[in-house]
Amino acid sequence: MSATPYQPKAEDVKKLREATSAPMMDCRTALLEAGGDFERAKALLHERGAVQAQKKAERAANEGLVASYVHAGGKIGVLVEVNSETDFVAKSQKFGDLARDIAMHVAAMSPQYVDRSGVPPEVVERVRAELAASVPPGKSAEVAQKIVDGKLNKWYEERCLLDQPFVKDDSMTVDDLIKGAVGVLGENIRVRRFAKFALGDN
Repeated sequence: MSATPYQPKAEDVKKLREATSAPMMDCRTALLEAGGDFERAKALLHERGAVQAQKKAERAANEGLVASYVHAGGKIGVLVEVNSETDFVAKSQKFGDLARDIAMHVAAMSPQYVDRSGVPPEVVERVRAELAASVPPGKSAEVAQKIVDGKLNKWYEERCLLDQPFVKDDSMTVDDLIKGAVGVLGENIRVRRFAKFALGDN
């Protein structure tokens, strides 16, 4: 007797939707493909969001909103501008939640730049030189280069918003979070800028 093919239960579909904000049918399809493995289904949805984000990345994103987050009894505040293609998406609950999550992340993790392209070339050169100087003597040029590249990647991950592990779910980066929203909302989304204010800072 053959086993009954896996069919996702309504509560499993609902749970995946709550975890990813993906449409119900997409959640059901992902669960089917993953054979009921929740984490695999979640990963599939994130991968599809990334593919859609790549396709939409060149489209102009001139609408959006400025979101704020205030923490620690009014002692820390963040403003972040997140752009979308249309005002319709910018006014959606999902987009608003995304922008506020990003503002909260900035408050917690204090990134210095939006992404790697925003780091001034002279800063990258200085950091690279400092890292090269810290490589133990006796390493071949090829090994030394790999060590420097690895440490530079780590440096980016600590300071660039899109590279940082998302504060509410460190299994994904902020970039993954945004790509997941692109997959759901169907538009190019980007963080344009942010500012963090802490009481007493210059």
